[in-house]
Amino acid sequence: MSAETSVPRPRKSGVDISDSSLLQGLLSQSPFAFAFFDPDGRFQHVNEVFADLVGLSAERLTGRAPAELLSADLTALVEGAVRGVAEGAEVEGDQRIRVRTSEGATRHWSLTFSPVNDHEGVLRAICLIAADITDSRQVEEDLRRSEERYRSLVEAQSQLVWITSPTGAVLEDAPQWRAITGQGLEEYLDHGWLDAVHPDDRRHTEEAWREALHGRVMFEWSYRVRTRASGYRHFEVRAVPIIRHGRVVEWVGANTDVTPQREAEEMRGRLTDQLGAAALRTARLQGATAMLAEALTVEQVVQVIIDVGRTALAADRSAVALLDVERAALKLVNSGGIPDMPGAPGEEIPLSHSSVMTMAVNSRRPVFAESPESLRAQLVDAGGEEESVTGFISHSDERAWVGLPLLAAGRALGALRFSFTRPQKISQEDGVFLEALAGQCALAVERATLFEREHRTAETLQRSLLPDRLPVVRGLVLAQRFRSGSRHVQVGGDWYDAFVLQDGRVAAVVGDVMGKGVKAAAGMGRIRNAMRALALTNPPPASVLTGLDRVFEATEEEEQVTTLAYMVVEPSTGEGTLALAGHPPPLLVSPQGVPLLCEGEPGTPLGWPTSRKQFRFCVPPGHTAVLYSDGLVENRKRGLDAGLADLCSVVTEAPPEVVGSPHMLLDFLVDRMLSGYEQDDDVTVLAIHVPPATKSD
Repeated sequence: MSAETSVPRPRKSGVDISDSSLLQGLLSQSPFAFAFFDPDGRFQHVNEVFADLVGLSAERLTGRAPAELLSADLTALVEGAVRGVAEGAEVEGDQRIRVRTSEGATRHWSLTFSPVNDHEGVLRAICLIAADITDSRQVEEDLRRSEERYRSLVEAQSQLVWITSPTGAVLEDAPQWRAITGQGLEEYLDHGWLDAVHPDDRRHTEEAWREALHGRVMFEWSYRVRTRASGYRHFEVRAVPIIRHGRVVEWVGANTDVTPQREAEEMRGRLTDQLGAAALRTARLQGATAMLAEALTVEQVVQVIIDVGRTALAADRSAVALLDVERAALKLVNSGGIPDMPGAPGEEIPLSHSSVMTMAVNSRRPVFAESPESLRAQLVDAGGEEESVTGFISHSDERAWVGLPLLAAGRALGALRFSFTRPQKISQEDGVFLEALAGQCALAVERATLFEREHRTAETLQRSLLPDRLPVVRGLVLAQRFRSGSRHVQVGGDWYDAFVLQDGRVAAVVGDVMGKGVKAAAGMGRIRNAMRALALTNPPPASVLTGLDRVFEATEEEEQVTTLAYMVVEPSTGEGTLALAGHPPPLLVSPQGVPLLCEGEPGTPLGWPTSRKQFRFCVPPGHTAVLYSDGLVENRKRGLDAGLADLCSVVTEAPPEVVGSPHMLLDFLVDRMLSGYEQDDDVTVLAIHVPPATKSD
């Protein structure tokens, strides 16, 4: 029997396939299912495998048509195939069926139909061969599911998978890449993918890719990719070489879209920068407020503003001007705040003149000019002459300006001007900071202006309670120094006095009424007047202090503390008498600059019940006696004993010409004793100098 498939010849019946013992043995041992049909489509012979496949015995099948025994769908498949082979038509080579076994399992079979011709080419039978493909079908199904899972995983991770040749050329399509970039297939293949990379990232990306190809190492990189919408997205890429037998056969890579993470990082960065800038502005405003709170005079306030402009704003120039309402003009407080050049205003700027400060005052709003063009437009709109404005801008090295009104309860006090030698972008947050700064500066200026006015009044009041001048007495030289230590407008209680008694002797006194304000000043006035009256009536120091104790008990409050040093000296000889009421001891300076502190009993402050004593105190010719208040030797950082020691030490450092002049000596003592210390109390010093005797004397 031959399997030749030439053109069929007329059929001849009566073929007995079972006559061949060899064929019978093959069919019985084969794992395949065999079935032979005669040209009319009836079963001629089947093996046991086929019988098991259809669930019928071979004897029952033999000689019967498929339609008589098989299911409708299987019958249709078999009869159609057999008829097609018998008629010489081409029959699909691999037809598959699914069969449920008696145990309930499902098996998959592949059916093949072919003609069986004799040696003369006559069709004798149609052969059906069925192969059980259940296992291979399961492998295919597992592989398909694995591919689907991998594809779903990649898509879920927003990854773009791609493959290249060993040389790095793209040979296969990557639909996801092209869907994002809008590239056509031909544009993408080879190295066309680089055209979609951001121009700023392309060169470095290509160099890194070539290095990875050359070194056969993992390629890890990040770059921006142009999308079909002409925007850009951030991708991180990782590719590995596939190596077989020591050779790279291909590269497999995956791109991960990290745009949301990058955008979130950038947003966090911007928020961090904004929060940092806000914190910095707040700290700068707090620092400026603290410095302005300590500034008492307008000059000090201006210096703080200049420092804040330089440190907090990085301004190259800062100017402060106060408003003169009567003259309708701004008066510059600091020189150098506005460059001296053609078109620049002078120290007095009429409100009709167009400038950033006058615009700020007139509008009661900040003026921001971030560039020369912006300033030119604003000044011209405000009525400035274009030629003058252009001339000023062209000659100035300034490129940005800020004008801020100084407003207190809606009332204009003046204006601030900050300028920069470079264009300056003023953000909304910067504007809020500048307005807050201007508000603090306005309060400081108002406070400083009020302080200076009241301080001048207070100083006038305090000095009115002191002698206009010291008496001129032959044989004596008197000198005094008074330095107010009050940082506020309150009057202090230090005082001094010197006058000539009825017998020609000179009375000298330095006193200190503790405290500040009108109460201390009033007490100082009462004690000073009472002391003069008592001294003119009964000059001895002990008597005067005793009388002052009675006056003090009658007129002053118990908590009031008043000390003084009182001496009476004979002009011709320097002989004198001294009494102390709780006051630091007088200092005697020799012509050689040797200091000597009086060792007399210090006594108690006025009003304390005690027996007042006096003692001899002589000022020899050429010597100088110095009476002083505790403000000269005592402060928060230096105690009284240390201050007295420092005073004696300073005297020894005085040059001879200073020692011989009481005026120069007082200046020297005050300057040196206060050097390095913050003055927190009034300093009052009175010198009684007896000139050295001349030959004519």
